[in-house]
Amino acid sequence: MAIRICTVDDIKAGKAIRVKVGELAIAIVKTKAGDVYAIDDKCSHGEISLSEGFVGKDNTIECWAHGAKFSLETGEALTLPAYEPVATYEVLIENDEIFLEIDSE
Repeated sequence: MAIRICTVDDIKAGKAIRVKVGELAIAIVKTKAGDVYAIDDKCSHGEISLSEGFVGKDNTIECWAHGAKFSLETGEALTLPAYEPVATYEVLIENDEIFLEIDSE
């Protein structure tokens, strides 16, 4: 099921916003190149919001508290102290609007 989140212009390049979809907290990230990704908004190392982290030029997001980096494309933990991945979600963009494809399970 696709859920409308916001417009592309609602997110500054190189930044992330936190959205809630039901019980899920998701970081919607816009890279400096303008690509948009969706990733769980919780570092797998701790209860830290990734949307408050640092968006890298290499399609990563870094947790501001302990420096763990995650791939925006796969959710893979790229640096310690995190070693568990975080979930990613399919982003659809239609007419400058961002939708997330979320399983209803």
